[in-house]
Amino acid sequence: MPLIKSISGIRGTIGGKTGETLSPVDVVKFTAAFGTILKRKSTDNKPVKVVIGRDGRISGPMVSSLVQATLSALGIDVVDLGPSTTPTVEIAVPLEQADGGIILTASHNPKEWNALKLLNEKGEFISAEVGQELLKIAEAEDFEFAQVDKLGKIIPDDTYLQKHIDAILAYPLVDKDAIKAKNFKVVVDAINSTGAIFVPALLKALGVEDVIVLNSEVTGKFAHNPEPLPHHLSELSSVVVKEKAHLGIAVDPDVDRLCFVCEDGSMFGEEYTLVAVADYVLSKRKGNTVSNMSSTKALKEITLKQGGEYFASAVGEVNVVKKMKEVNAVIGGEGNGGIIVPDFHYGRDALIGIALFLSHLAHHKGSIKSLRALYPDYFISKNKIELEKGVDVKAIFDMIKKKYAKHPINDEDGLKIEFDDDWVHLRTSNTEPIIRIYSESDFESKANNIAHRLMEDIKEGMK
Repeated sequence: MPLIKSISGIRGTIGGKTGETLSPVDVVKFTAAFGTILKRKSTDNKPVKVVIGRDGRISGPMVSSLVQATLSALGIDVVDLGPSTTPTVEIAVPLEQADGGIILTASHNPKEWNALKLLNEKGEFISAEVGQELLKIAEAEDFEFAQVDKLGKIIPDDTYLQKHIDAILAYPLVDKDAIKAKNFKVVVDAINSTGAIFVPALLKALGVEDVIVLNSEVTGKFAHNPEPLPHHLSELSSVVVKEKAHLGIAVDPDVDRLCFVCEDGSMFGEEYTLVAVADYVLSKRKGNTVSNMSSTKALKEITLKQGGEYFASAVGEVNVVKKMKEVNAVIGGEGNGGIIVPDFHYGRDALIGIALFLSHLAHHKGSIKSLRALYPDYFISKNKIELEKGVDVKAIFDMIKKKYAKHPINDEDGLKIEFDDDWVHLRTSNTEPIIRIYSESDFESKANNIAHRLMEDIKEGMK
């Protein structure tokens, strides 16, 4: 099983050989490399401080103990949030005036995966340049550990659930009174991870009293594939209908992705999480928006309608954040249900996303299904092809680029090819050994046909 090193962190499966999986040796090595970077960057005599937190994975406690011990051995103080969420750790880093953060989560990957997601002092993902430096230090094992009387302290801190919720309640566009007045009945699929702790607590703070939580035990034994896609959410859909709930909410294991289910069990569409939240934000404050180039064009249409300008970035949260800062966007994110609210914090955050979406729905004066009907009906076909070792992806992409040379092509991040009003985006994943093939059209069959045509092209190139 693979060990993947990218701007999305150090990610791999648990169990197996060192250097080929996220083995204990690799956890120590990459943690030590990150700690070394922070120590070298530090200019004062205060101990370096790192905030860590983990999702509900089976391997979480084991990986956390290795990370804590390694950082302590470097002389770094550790603020341990314990079971937490990615956005909560991101918020905690600047509040703690820490030098960096490490989130122990493999996001939407299955239970055998875990990862080190690395944050800078702003609580944002490290840059590609810092990532390259980390890989060099890890490869050379260029670490210097602290003397026995200079070991770092471990400081447990379980206050950040409430601090995160308090910050959401204080955010100007969150309308708690309007949400409470609607008496929403909500079903939550917490996928046996920390969303089972954080999402119900947030809903209660927003005045939502009638909450049913599915997969509510934080065991890391995910009840289904943890990526919040329609074919994984059949249980949530059926319970929403059975319980006559107003809506369903699904998050991924580290609570940075978000999608909704309508009252009739149909999907609101993970692509439309950002569209709806952006529509609400833009109705309150004019400005620009950003999403990655694998996301629906509906966001561009909503932005232009609201008097703003839309910009596309390369895929990856760090790339979206960089573009958002460049164009001073008021809202942005990714079509996988990732909401980034820049004046809250520059990170995907399902919790602030829930609060803003419910504020929007409360003001809509109709059902979630009727809210969805306000937006265009585009279809994105999301597919992937697994890569065997040694496949020359560049050669495959060059072949496809030549074949479709008469069409507009953007090769900033993989290949995005435009076919009149439709598009297809091919790119290697930062988190799995695969090529993703996303295509969008006004008809589902057209989107699927475009995707399947390009998948055949890729398979032909792999022969």
